[in-house]
Amino acid sequence: MSLNNPMAAISPSLVPSLLFARISGIAVAALVLSWALLFKPSFLPHSSLSSQENPIFAVLHPLLMVIGFILISGEAILVHRWLPGSRNLKKCVHLWLQGVALGCGVFGIWTKFHGQQGIVANFFSLHSWMGLICISLFGAQWLVGFLSFWHRGEVRSTRAKVLPWHIFLGLYTYGLAVITAETGLLEKLTFLQSRRNGSKHCPESMVVNGLGLGLVLLGGIVILTAVSPKYHAVQSKLVYSSDTKCLSS
Repeated sequence: MSLNNPMAAISPSLVPSLLFARISGIAVAALVLSWALLFKPSFLPHSSLSSQENPIFAVLHPLLMVIGFILISGEAILVHRWLPGSRNLKKCVHLWLQGVALGCGVFGIWTKFHGQQGIVANFFSLHSWMGLICISLFGAQWLVGFLSFWHRGEVRSTRAKVLPWHIFLGLYTYGLAVITAETGLLEKLTFLQSRRNGSKHCPESMVVNGLGLGLVLLGGIVILTAVSPKYHAVQSKLVYSSDTKCLSS
């Protein structure tokens, strides 16, 4: 394999996991859209469209946090595994996708400020606390990544020291985002069932439970693809081959 081939560093063993990640992402997006569109009254405090709270903000929160934050940030993680081209191109796409995900996450949290119960009333649970921690870590991670990998004044040794921590914190924050979404789903189901005395086997419960399972599956596939040892093995062989050629020349 030649290093001049932009597809050279992509291992064929990653194709199934990338495919499953796409399928899982589409399923998650379809489920959260179905939940938001078909069960819109569930997002209002009194399950009534006559409530003073704007239903648009209530529905936007799960859409932005799941599709905008989790799915897009997961795609940013996978960019280095499938996108052909130079490393600078991959880093550029990764940075921009993470920036879009960060914007969606910040706006998704901002929508909770428009509840008629006030700001403090929306940040009382484990889900809300984990969400604030997650978005704060993500923002700091994005800023450090920008300064470390795109600021021309940074020396290469500094970037090499930051890279392992950048990867670890990126995967940790992504996993934390999935867990935070799971706590939000559980919180919403608990409120709905206690408020309505509804059945645990109603259609909405099935959609929300399916969404939770889809997020767990998607998170596992994305992290597995990101830490795949076969990819790193192929990359190491290419680097070693390149170094050998340079020494022989």
